[in-house]
Amino acid sequence: MSFNIGENVGPYRIVEQLGQGGMATVYKAYHAALDRYVAVKALHPAFGEDPNFEARFQREARLVAKLEHPQIVPVYDYAEHEHRPYLVMKFIEGDTLKARLNQGPLTSDEINKVVDSVGSALAYAHKQGILHRDIKPSNVLLATDGQIYLADFGLARIAQAAESTLSSDMIMGTPQYISPEQAMGKKDLDEGTDIYSFGVMLYEMVVGQVPFNADTPFSIIHDHIYSPLPMPRAINPKVPEAVERVLLKGLAKERADRYANAGSFVEAFKDAWRQAGVPMQGTAITMRPTDRGAAAQAKVPAKGGETAATIGSRKKRRSPWPFIATGVLLFICLAFVIFALRGARFLAAAGKPTAVFTSTPAPTMPDHGPMMETLTAVVPPPAATLPADVATAIDHLNKNPNDPGITLQLSLAYWDAGQAQPSFESLAKAAELAGPNNTDFFQRAGDEFKKRQAWIGAAAMYLRVIKSLGPAGKPTDDMVENFHEALYKASTLPDLPGYLPFESIGRVEQPVTMVAQARNLYYAGKTDEAHSLLNQVKRLKPGMAEASLLEAEMSAKEGKTFDAKQTLNILLANLNTPGWVSEMAQTLLNKIP
Repeated sequence: MSFNIGENVGPYRIVEQLGQGGMATVYKAYHAALDRYVAVKALHPAFGEDPNFEARFQREARLVAKLEHPQIVPVYDYAEHEHRPYLVMKFIEGDTLKARLNQGPLTSDEINKVVDSVGSALAYAHKQGILHRDIKPSNVLLATDGQIYLADFGLARIAQAAESTLSSDMIMGTPQYISPEQAMGKKDLDEGTDIYSFGVMLYEMVVGQVPFNADTPFSIIHDHIYSPLPMPRAINPKVPEAVERVLLKGLAKERADRYANAGSFVEAFKDAWRQAGVPMQGTAITMRPTDRGAAAQAKVPAKGGETAATIGSRKKRRSPWPFIATGVLLFICLAFVIFALRGARFLAAAGKPTAVFTSTPAPTMPDHGPMMETLTAVVPPPAATLPADVATAIDHLNKNPNDPGITLQLSLAYWDAGQAQPSFESLAKAAELAGPNNTDFFQRAGDEFKKRQAWIGAAAMYLRVIKSLGPAGKPTDDMVENFHEALYKASTLPDLPGYLPFESIGRVEQPVTMVAQARNLYYAGKTDEAHSLLNQVKRLKPGMAEASLLEAEMSAKEGKTFDAKQTLNILLANLNTPGWVSEMAQTLLNKIP
């Protein structure tokens, strides 16, 4: 079900892959009959597993294809290739608004053009009864000819058409730009949800940063729903009061308090701008020190980056500013994690390797490059100095250099020999050879690292298991619990965030990521932050077993033995408590005097 470079998909010859997100892969293609390039967005193969998806896909695609507006990227065609649905869209040379914001403040003219173009596109679509549901700078295209386009109209709705336990538990949209009602999963959305997201984008352009940002998507979503909007002038005193009033109304928590439609929002914003009597322009984005690490990690794209359906770079090499393929919470490619694991060094105890990192920072990753960097040939030490198992595995690999199973065996042999760095280099290569959808391979790799109590490696592989199923897939209870266990047990390690960034894994499994982050903070001595984050989890998902286990663990360490025992006994009495949680609860209970 692959779209191979050089092959034809219907009348479209695939030229190159532009990018890949959790929901779709985007290709540049050539339509010979019309002598033009197009962008082909191929949805994840897992959608084909839903027998009812095809009809819904066609229905939603027809609606989106009817949109005809100079600021909306047109959909030319939609079809299936080997049971994999795809959309064909206009191919646009240029950059994204996100890329432009990263370069520095927008000028007054640039802000005016973006507001007019995006506002006009939204007003038109809303009159047709179509919502965007994922307004953000990476979906705004700045073409080389000066035109501005709004991309990926309706794709969040198309993605939502899939029936899947995994996708149904997700919130459609991007955390930093999502409206409160969309974040709460409400179904009866109107144009107010786009107005709010548009308002966040205007806030970012004018103030210099998004109103809400945090280490996990769950925390950001919580702030959109419950936290007061940070006053624009408190962050950037150059923002005129009239403009601040418009932003406050556009970003009101309640739908009824916002502007009635996109047109009135745009007019109010431009009127306020004129009243200010100054050539307004945005300000450079400034982040709190705690945000800088996450921002540096977020710069690193997955394979080809997160790329929209229509944009191409100005050079033959694809743009360094690829953006989101669909309007859903991203499934972050775990290649990011494997890259980070490469070069990590472990401490060994009694000759047996453990999953404890040294304090060496996570290696800096390049902004460009393939998802899994092909390992260059490394001259191994003389055979006489290698452990027997490693030497045997290398010999087998030399005979079968493209076999992921043998490459995994080499990784495990290195690990067993206490050589963590070459172990994870081999694991990176094995994962690349296995391919992104090889569930069985990732399951086996996770099991092997779990047996060795290498919890960060196990968590990385088990997360890859879930991701390999795609957004329409349904992970088994065992798959989910394997990941939860490995992540929880890895969370006491101080260097965990450097190798498995919480922001990344939180986009796949939000609540358990928040629990792991709270545990990581607690063992780092940041007890107040840990308690605060744990309380958020308890409010958002009451009765979560992993949260209760951590609460008991913290109570025991703080001398609150009665509270700890009570929580642990409740966990042990509950037949629905996962087995690994019960085992840890019993062990902890046995240690409490």
